[in-house]
Amino acid sequence: MKKNVLLFFGLVAVAAMLLASGNKEEIVKPKVGFNVGDKATDFKLKNVDGRTISMADYKDAKGYIVVFTCNTCPFSKMYEKRIDQLNQKYESKGYPVIAINSNDVTKQPGDSFEEMVKRSSDKGYSFPYLYDESQAVATAYGATRTPHVYILNKKLEVAYIGAIDDNHKDAAAVTKRYVEDAVDSLLDSKAVKTTSTKAIGCTIKWKDA
Repeated sequence: MKKNVLLFFGLVAVAAMLLASGNKEEIVKPKVGFNVGDKATDFKLKNVDGRTISMADYKDAKGYIVVFTCNTCPFSKMYEKRIDQLNQKYESKGYPVIAINSNDVTKQPGDSFEEMVKRSSDKGYSFPYLYDESQAVATAYGATRTPHVYILNKKLEVAYIGAIDDNHKDAAAVTKRYVEDAVDSLLDSKAVKTTSTKAIGCTIKWKDA
């Protein structure tokens, strides 16, 4: 009898745990950020030249290559030349690169606006390099890494999210050029074959809540 009573209360406890677990799953907040096919939002951010820039400023653009990056991440450093090459190749075709730094300067002092100005000048960036000081743009887009790319069409619809290519260490060893393939498809009015990949890089340094 005693064993049966213990078994009964044990089953009740397990059921209660499962029920509680189910309730927790029901109240999980939805994922923040845009998915492929979503319409993204424009932004107004300070560029390293002091101007405020938004996508709406590009009157002749056919779309945009938005790259969340920074000064200090080793992955961003490995990709900065390739990011500049993307802008040189596609800006004239209607797909300019717009780079955004969203790192919290208190956690990463090397990503301050002043350091952004210096790096942009030292490296001769051909693209705008914007400061997302409030981190509102990175939050809205759902960016998590540096670099993290979002390709948008003229209507700001997301066509691709993820990495620039498949080899961050060696540009000469790249076999899959995700961003180039996606932009080329859009320019040819074709469907993008690979619409998302895993962004490889440092985590964005978020402000403390």
